[in-house]
Amino acid sequence: MIKSIVILLVGILMHFQYAFSQQTYTVTNKKAIKLFEEGKGYFDERKSELAELTLQQALRAEPNFAEAALILAYVYVEKGDYENAIIYYQKTISLHPTMFPEAHATLGLLQFEMGKYSDAKLNLSNYLKIGGIKSTLKPLVEKALIDCDFAEIALKNPVSFQPINLGEGVNTALPEYFPSISADNKYLLFTRRLDDKSTYTGFNEDFFISQFDGNNWKKAIPLREINSPNNEGAPTISPNGQFLIFTSCEDPFEGYGHGRKGIGSCDLFYAYKVGDKWTSPKNLNTPVNTQHWETQPTFSSDGKTLYFIRGLKTRDGIKNQDIYVTELSEQGTWSNPIKLSDVVNTPGREESVFIHPDGKTLYFSSDGHPGMGGLDIYMTQKDSMGIWSKPLNLGYPINTFNDENSLLVDASGKFGYFASDREGGYGNLDLYKFEIPEKLRPNRVTYLAGKVFDSETRQVLPARFELIDLKTGNIVVQSYADEITGAYLVCLPENNEYALNVSHDGYLFHSENFMLINESDTKPFEKNVGLNKIKVGESVVLKNVFFETAKFDLKEKSKIELNKLVLFLTKNPSVKIEIGGHTDNVGEKKMNMTLSVNRANAVFNYILQKGIAKERLTSKGFGDTQPISTNETEEGRAENRRTAFKVTAN
Repeated sequence: MIKSIVILLVGILMHFQYAFSQQTYTVTNKKAIKLFEEGKGYFDERKSELAELTLQQALRAEPNFAEAALILAYVYVEKGDYENAIIYYQKTISLHPTMFPEAHATLGLLQFEMGKYSDAKLNLSNYLKIGGIKSTLKPLVEKALIDCDFAEIALKNPVSFQPINLGEGVNTALPEYFPSISADNKYLLFTRRLDDKSTYTGFNEDFFISQFDGNNWKKAIPLREINSPNNEGAPTISPNGQFLIFTSCEDPFEGYGHGRKGIGSCDLFYAYKVGDKWTSPKNLNTPVNTQHWETQPTFSSDGKTLYFIRGLKTRDGIKNQDIYVTELSEQGTWSNPIKLSDVVNTPGREESVFIHPDGKTLYFSSDGHPGMGGLDIYMTQKDSMGIWSKPLNLGYPINTFNDENSLLVDASGKFGYFASDREGGYGNLDLYKFEIPEKLRPNRVTYLAGKVFDSETRQVLPARFELIDLKTGNIVVQSYADEITGAYLVCLPENNEYALNVSHDGYLFHSENFMLINESDTKPFEKNVGLNKIKVGESVVLKNVFFETAKFDLKEKSKIELNKLVLFLTKNPSVKIEIGGHTDNVGEKKMNMTLSVNRANAVFNYILQKGIAKERLTSKGFGDTQPISTNETEEGRAENRRTAFKVTAN
């Protein structure tokens, strides 16, 4: 807000130009008046040092010269010396409490921005009481009064906050910021600002990546395939660490450089990791990028939803910074970005957006919601209807009167990472870690990781993964295994039941079921998946086909997996299958056989109704005659109660 105050001062000064030009001042000392007019002239010419010196001389000649104190306060605001600015605003008001209403407002706003909340409230309230109705200042004053009330309560109710520096492997004497981390917490990607006198800014922002060795972060190394002579910043890395979206900005003299073509002043670019190498970055293009300013992306763990900041580029700089969202279609195109609702976005600035891997919890910075001053960090959560909750301020001392941004929360929801220039670091901005207070945490997320390969040749496969919410039928995550290593990682949000489908052309699909409901400890799952080629005799257990106990009516959630089977048969029209029903050994054998036949027939009829030719299907019940696990434990019996299909022709 201080920058806004500086801009507003130009307009406020114009308000006084007429009065000052008439030489009707609050004092009559000619020497002081002459020095004042010289000093004001220097200020108009933006010669701050001369203006300060001359106005100080005017005040020494006439200590009660309110106009000189007021202009001197302006000088100090423009110089960034806010403590002295406050002193001279206070002097102006003490000399003539009602003559310059805007002095109360700007004094109160400065005090608010410096965390002096009770003093700020007094002066902001006085501005309104004495008739301060200047249209440019009144909205700021009213907003700051609300913020002061919030801040005073927040100071009395601090949240737990004990940040820990990430260490010398990550941090240096240079600024480090905008962290991004993989879901398994093994790789940390961040931006480092390097001194570079060859650029028009005098610095170059590059990406660095550090690996966690189990105890500490290793020495960060530059991401050479992505870094260029121009600035890269604000990276977002997918939970599996294989997809990167980042911001690259144009050099006004050389363009984007490094073979990159841009649309606006800053654009979003993407790259894939294949094995241990990154592909050449490409522009996301329209409709995501425009002639304006796109930056600070965050990619959801569903593999298709991208949030980012868009600001409108004007002659006066970047304005109207808001959070937008776009989705990636099956055809690989991005939807037209939509601005999040006014519940989240404000007339102020929104920055540093971060979507947690739970896909529902959004953290962002803003100066438009009630806060401590400057940019504060907030949390909002999306419900099942896609409605965002009223943003919650993370509280003091996570937020202060300074700007706070660049918050990252790990998949567990327990730890946050952020940049700070607090004392005790390695110099300038460093990256820190802290434990997130319970009420500010997202839904916990664990992950499934492993490799995919041909079950016979052990050759790795870049298989497709789909994680599906069995309650809603929605695809929660879609991604691919690495084509060089076969490695995959899929996030599993807590408090849901999921179907996982792994597929690759020419192979039978693989399914898994995960029930993460009220888990006390969401430990990661590890599973290597061997896919079988489509050939006669190969079979697949349908792990997401469900029946009520001792019944053969398909549960509604079974249709998600059966629709995958229908799609498989549609894509492979020469394949014929036998559907098999199996039970455990509990109960009479005859009843088990009848139950298995009826369950196989239920699946048969469902697939038939979906348009698959009858001659491609057969069904058979096996009762408890073909166990795949022990019947001595409940876990084993659960494995034996299954529905499967076997390829009979191809």
